[in-house]
Amino acid sequence: MQAFYNYSADMESDLKALEDKVGELVQLYHAVRSENLQLRQELAQSRDESRLLKDQMSKAGSRIEALLSQLPEGSL
Repeated sequence: MQAFYNYSADMESDLKALEDKVGELVQLYHAVRSENLQLRQELAQSRDESRLLKDQMSKAGSRIEALLSQLPEGSL
């Protein structure tokens, strides 16, 4: 009967170790998921800012072209 008891103790130890590892994995999963969400939000914000800057550059370019077209010939 002693051998069976030791087997059960070893098995209990293995199960506890497995439980701890699964707990760590779940914590890592939640951390990575949270970081992923934050990165997605930052990416969306960066894309919006980039789009706005491109629009502003395009408008500035159009204004410069309009001003250049008003200059007299040969003044450049």
